[in-house]
Amino acid sequence: MISFRNLKLINPIIRAITEAGYSKPTEIQNAVIPVVLKGNDLLAYAPKGSGKIAAFAVPILQLLNRNPAEHMKIRVLILASTDELVVDIERKLILYSKYVTLLQLRIHDGSSKESQASEFKRRIDVLLATPERLFEIIDKMPINFSKLEMLVLYDVDKMDQKTFKIGMKNIQEIIPTNVQTLVFCEIISNTVKKSVSVLLNNPKEISTGDSLIPIKSIKQSVYFVENRDKQELLIYLVKKNRSKQSLVFIKNKYIADNLLAELKNAGIITESIHGNTSTAVNNNILDDFKNGKIQILISTDSAIKGLFISGLSNIVNYDFPDTLNVYIERTERIRISINDGSLISFCTANEHLNLHDIQNRIGFTIPVGIL
Repeated sequence: MISFRNLKLINPIIRAITEAGYSKPTEIQNAVIPVVLKGNDLLAYAPKGSGKIAAFAVPILQLLNRNPAEHMKIRVLILASTDELVVDIERKLILYSKYVTLLQLRIHDGSSKESQASEFKRRIDVLLATPERLFEIIDKMPINFSKLEMLVLYDVDKMDQKTFKIGMKNIQEIIPTNVQTLVFCEIISNTVKKSVSVLLNNPKEISTGDSLIPIKSIKQSVYFVENRDKQELLIYLVKKNRSKQSLVFIKNKYIADNLLAELKNAGIITESIHGNTSTAVNNNILDDFKNGKIQILISTDSAIKGLFISGLSNIVNYDFPDTLNVYIERTERIRISINDGSLISFCTANEHLNLHDIQNRIGFTIPVGIL
């Protein structure tokens, strides 16, 4: 049996990860850890939940402790797609570094310029941020990356591509040329490869599992529609699939309120939840939806974030997602709740670029729906 000891990790790290509940390395950890320890650049693909964070965090801790720095400059920069992921990486680094020395700093919103400046005066082994947060800080004050040893880009395929492309150019300008760079994605994408190639030097490419299976296994379709015709199209599809419940995603509460009235006028049992409805009301509506009392539930992503609905038949992207991250999260809701569910997307002329970008990054064309 492969163990963490076989990967030549030091005892303090093995002890910490064992106490954190890790019994043996996952496939991605077994493949990645030796590559990182050898100092190679890396482009790795693995599905959600495969253990990618430990795959880079554990060997980074070992490298940092193998060669302690004599300076006060930043040694490792970790950039992730969302603030939530940055917090998750920070939390796991704390677990894994229980018996080794690690000084880390997470850039977050809300800190004053003065407090941020004081934080950067102390020693920082690992700096964590989203690309947006990093460059917000850099715009306010200079950050010294002259001694940077490693750069980690995590969940690159879920980053906003416009921001990311600008970020890649900016990162090139602020970091040394000999930095070991590790890139992690869920989905194999030529677009991502091209974007990160400027930062990679002869990288090892690792793919564990089929990272496209979670998306490809979902029935998907896209309907090209004018904005004024969306309501009529949704009503038609709902009545056509009379027995199926649908979760309809919209951008904001104003669209939700208007759509709710139209569906009710059409005789469809519908409710909506969003940021302006109370938690108690949202919970009651969700319970009714789960119990089959509501046919259509209209929601924003934020209102239903972290909530699981079993047996969900259909999801409708009434407003087409503007990022791959959102699209994947919605397909995941179908995949884990029911075997024969489907994801239906409406796409207006203004949303064609979003559709094109997402199709490029998932590697296949979403079938066009037929009325």
